[in-house]
Amino acid sequence: MPHGMVTRSLITGLLGFSIASGAIAQPLLLTPTEITEHLQTLPNWTTDGQTLQCTFQFENFVQSVDFVNRLVEPAETIGHHPDIAIAHNRVTVSFTTHDAGGLTQLDFDGAGAIAEPCPAR
Repeated sequence: MPHGMVTRSLITGLLGFSIASGAIAQPLLLTPTEITEHLQTLPNWTTDGQTLQCTFQFENFVQSVDFVNRLVEPAETIGHHPDIAIAHNRVTVSFTTHDAGGLTQLDFDGAGAIAEPCPAR
């Protein structure tokens, strides 16, 4: 490679996402080893290899909805939004990068941006 030449693989390695000609940059899927390493920073979060998930429990429905409302700002800030399921006093938050077909750095960034720690099961 000539001095100063930048290749697609070099850009992909530096940025953490791939760039297709004329397309929006896509985040790269994490390897199983990378997923395991990232899980060490998010106690009590679980994964099936495709989705990162945590269930939070509150005293009542109002507290559940308040919690969901607090997820809006961090999700908007990083530009990555969780899937959310509310069941009365329980809120299940799930992250996956749908466009990439699995877990990417964005999912772990999203989970890490949630102020409340994931409770032990």
